[in-house]
Amino acid sequence: MTSVIDTLEQHLLTALDPAPAETRRLFHGRGRCWPGLEQITVDWLQGVLLVALFREPAEGQLAALEAMLRTLAQAPQWTGEAILIQHRYLPDSPGQWLLGEPVQQREVVEDGLTYLLDLGVRQNNGLFLDMRYGRRWVREQAAGKRVLNLFAYTCGFSVTAMAGGAVQVVNLDMAKSALSRGRENHRLNGHDVGQVAFLGHELFKSWGKVRKYGPYDLIIIDPPTFQRGSFVLTQDYAKILRRLPELLSAGGTVLACVNDPGIGSDFLIQGMAEQAPALTFVERLENPPEFPDADPEGGLKALVFRLQD
Repeated sequence: MTSVIDTLEQHLLTALDPAPAETRRLFHGRGRCWPGLEQITVDWLQGVLLVALFREPAEGQLAALEAMLRTLAQAPQWTGEAILIQHRYLPDSPGQWLLGEPVQQREVVEDGLTYLLDLGVRQNNGLFLDMRYGRRWVREQAAGKRVLNLFAYTCGFSVTAMAGGAVQVVNLDMAKSALSRGRENHRLNGHDVGQVAFLGHELFKSWGKVRKYGPYDLIIIDPPTFQRGSFVLTQDYAKILRRLPELLSAGGTVLACVNDPGIGSDFLIQGMAEQAPALTFVERLENPPEFPDADPEGGLKALVFRLQD
C-alpha cells in the first residue's frame, strides 16, 4: 500500500503546485488508470481537500493515507485550510475531518459561477465535477432559449443556462430539498428566479406539467442510474426519449447523459434512433482532462442530439 500512497502523494503535490483557482478534481482513481487507487478520488474545494473513499480500506491502509495527508499539509505546495475524508462505503457517507475546523457548507466557483456545497453530511456534495464541460456547453447554447432540466438535482445546468442568457428554465426533480438548494445557487449568482421554475415532482407522473411550460429549445437529461421506486436507467430512459419530439421546438437540442461505467454511448444513440428517430446524433462532449479513464466508454457520456427542422 505504501507505493500506491506514494503515487497519490506525488500526484497531489503536482496538482497543488499551484492549487487551482476554482474547484477541481485533483485525482480520479475511479478511472482505473492507477492500480490500487481505483476507490479514491480527491477534490479541491478551494481550501478544502475532499478525499472520498468508495471502499473500506484494508487494515493499515487508512492510517497510511492519513499520515500521507498530514505530511502533504506541511508541504510548501499546501495552501489549504482543511482536509476531509469521506467514507462513501458507509451508510450516510460520514465525513472525517483530518485537518481544520469542520464546516457543513462551502461556496465554490466553477467557470466564474458560484455553487453552495455540502461537506461530509451526505453522499453527494451538490456538484458533479465531471459535468463541468457539459455545464459550459449549456451556457454557450442557452442564449434566448427555453430550457428543460430533467433530474435537475441542485440545478447546476439551470444556473449555467441563466448565466448564458436563457429566457426560462424549468427544473424538475422529485427531491424538493435539492431544488431548494438550486434556488439558493441561482440567488448566489444574482439570477432572477422569476424566470426559473422548480417542479418537485416524479417525472413519469408529471408530463402534463412539463408540457405546460413548453415547447423547449433545449432539454437536458442527466438521470441517476437507479433511484429506488422511480427510475431504473436501463428500463426507464426509453420512456423519456420517446416523449422528446412532443416537448421540443423545431430544431431543438437535447443533451442526454449517462454516467454508468457499464453503459456505453451506444445505449443512447441506439435508444434515440428507436424511440425518437426524428432526433439525430450530433456529438459526444469531451470530458474534462482531470477525469482520465482506462476505458473511453467508462466515464461520463454526454451526447448531443438535434430535432430536424
